[in-house]
Amino acid sequence: MTLVQIDNLSLKYSKRMVLSNVSFEVSSGEIVTIVGPNGSGKTSLLRAIIGALKPSRGRVLLKSDIRFGYVPQKLHIDETLPITVSRFLRLPRNVNGSAIDAALLQAGLPDLAKVQMSHLSGGQFQRVLLARALIDKPDILLLDEATQGLDQRGSASFYKQIEKVRQETGCAVLMISHELHVVMSASDRVICLNGHVCCEGTPAVVASAPEYRALFGADTGGALALYQHHHDHSHDDDHERQYQSETKH
Repeated sequence: MTLVQIDNLSLKYSKRMVLSNVSFEVSSGEIVTIVGPNGSGKTSLLRAIIGALKPSRGRVLLKSDIRFGYVPQKLHIDETLPITVSRFLRLPRNVNGSAIDAALLQAGLPDLAKVQMSHLSGGQFQRVLLARALIDKPDILLLDEATQGLDQRGSASFYKQIEKVRQETGCAVLMISHELHVVMSASDRVICLNGHVCCEGTPAVVASAPEYRALFGADTGGALALYQHHHDHSHDDDHERQYQSETKH
């Protein structure tokens, strides 16, 4: 089932065209990653999908009664504010405890409901934001560079959790990522964006595309090719060792 269909979408700020004739769709259970340089229109595209930006041309078609879950880049909370994870997940509306426990379990944080938000590590904080996005059982998760600021291990762990969420819930995922090496392990399909769709396809196809290499450098293809999506996670450790071996030389 198609959840989101983008049809010749164009976006303009003042007189500057941010996106031009962008078309693609996201289906149920699919993980799609959008990559592109800074200023390529990635975040603007997500904002158009959720209705925060009105297209200059084209349209965004959504499944009837679609439920979104959104995980932002960052969320700033005053460190002096005494608020537990459970209380945070009840804002801005009250949510029952069983829904909170279920969302935290799906996000990989089953024992942190009573911990103060100010005591969380960066990776734990992002997983709490993921739990918040999962509470309403979304049809599709939107992730806007949700691992920005995390180290490589933290990012890889977060994206593995996203894959697990997809397997357990069947929700689709549309995410923006600047971590090209992780994209290969986490995605079914990659869209390379630079104001327009430069190339699109499986991770292997995009990694070898001339348009992609022109944006990110010809040497990125080799590292990216090491990471290919597997539903069988028994290969993950081998891939990680191979990547680390390559990056040492």
